[in-house]
Amino acid sequence: MSVMHITKENFTQEVLHASTPVLLDFWAPWCGPCRMLAPLIDQLAEELEDSAKVAKIDVDAQPELASLFGVVSIPTLIVMQDGKVVDQSVGLKAKHQIKQMLPL
Repeated sequence: MSVMHITKENFTQEVLHASTPVLLDFWAPWCGPCRMLAPLIDQLAEELEDSAKVAKIDVDAQPELASLFGVVSIPTLIVMQDGKVVDQSVGLKAKHQIKQMLPL
């Protein structure tokens, strides 16, 4: 499964009503660390396709969602389960550190 792109239009359905944990990557195209993180996010989307949803939120295109989660620095990773935030981190992380954030 490829990485989903979340907008305010599909957020409720894809994130709040998800039956599996959701990893949200808050990013922007101009952000260097975000671009460095992107290949890891893509790999995780492939590896976790049966057990978790992996999604990206462009903070420039979706400022309401960034504001909703209080995102002030990017990249920010937020893990949601059952409509609630269960973990979050700011900055670059190794793939194994990101996987450890997920309640799998």
